[in-house]
Amino acid sequence: MTAPAYTPVPRGSGKYLPPVPVQRRWRDEVRIWWREIDKVLLGLIVLLMGIGLLAVAAASPASADQLSTAKVTLDEFMFFKRHVVFQLMGLGLMIGLSFLDRDQARRLGILVGAVMLALLFVVPFIGEEKNGARRWINVGMSLQPSEFLKPGFAIICAWVLSWRLRDPHLPVVAYVTGFFGLIAALLMLQPNLGDAILFGGIWLVMVLLAGVAWQRIAGLIGGGLGLLVLAYIFYDNARHRIDGFLGGGTAFDQVDLAQRTITAGGWTGSGLWLGIRKMNLPEAHTDYIFSVIGEEFGLIMCGIIVLLYCGLVLRALTRMVGEDNLFALLAGAGLITQFGGQAFINILVNLKLFPSKGMTLPLISYGGSSTLAVCFTLGLLLAITRRNPFLAREGGGLRELIERKDTPA
Repeated sequence: MTAPAYTPVPRGSGKYLPPVPVQRRWRDEVRIWWREIDKVLLGLIVLLMGIGLLAVAAASPASADQLSTAKVTLDEFMFFKRHVVFQLMGLGLMIGLSFLDRDQARRLGILVGAVMLALLFVVPFIGEEKNGARRWINVGMSLQPSEFLKPGFAIICAWVLSWRLRDPHLPVVAYVTGFFGLIAALLMLQPNLGDAILFGGIWLVMVLLAGVAWQRIAGLIGGGLGLLVLAYIFYDNARHRIDGFLGGGTAFDQVDLAQRTITAGGWTGSGLWLGIRKMNLPEAHTDYIFSVIGEEFGLIMCGIIVLLYCGLVLRALTRMVGEDNLFALLAGAGLITQFGGQAFINILVNLKLFPSKGMTLPLISYGGSSTLAVCFTLGLLLAITRRNPFLAREGGGLRELIERKDTPA
């Protein structure tokens, strides 16, 4: 079979040759990925995952002892062994997603968000009940749809808010506010006030960056506070947790136990597997793993972990400073808000500075679907923040959005 003859196109004829598709080998794809990926961001993520392995190894004996019964004695390292598997799965998922381009990441985020929203409708009816709440669906493992909906929510909101570039008169803020209201209502049916508040934080950051006037934001925040008051009145679990937080609690409250555990090791800690107070701490391997770290590795290690989270969040935001793509800017800001918000709420709960919310510490706490959901979020973030280092940016990015005058949205 002979190749088609090449016909030259005269310059200035007004005719253009179609673009020639370029086929790359997988080695070329890896080279491009390594050139464009934010290596500092990736390094911070892997470092926190390594700390998580050590932390779950420390907390696993305490949780296994508490969950053992007279008939069944759990292996003291059962949670650690499972966590290793979930961390490896999550790392593979995150790296795989980071190879996507922005359009592919957007489509995947919208698809996952839509599927998880549909599952959120059926959770109150077919979900597994744990500690008085229905938040999980059994799909071979406990899947919490709201965990995967968080990154989907950020992607969908960024996509809708970016429509302003095509038509400034579209009521995009009304669209995303209605979307948030629907999700918050579905979460309160479980009930799950903690995640509803986190979704609200993601929504607030994104509409602020979209250029909404502060007067409108103040009105929306006032409405949100009103809904929170209603939740306090009609939601017994929230009322009890807030009352316990404001009243100082008792020596048997989870938050009080967590505070006693985190300070038991002093500055340098008691040493790996030498902690004592962790044996009485509920959910030592999940919600209160930060307290276990404090007891066994010391407050200095806790401070280092806080700095790592701050560094990760600031690195992601710094990556957005010169971004000239509105969707990428909003999506990246929403995803890192979700990650950072969950991390710091968990830490504040362990320090007895925030009411108990039942949130895990991302990348460190034990978890199946929660670990995979966090890695899914960070995989999308890595994909969206990929940047060709040889291309200059023309827009002002995050700085321009913050400094520009408010315009109606």
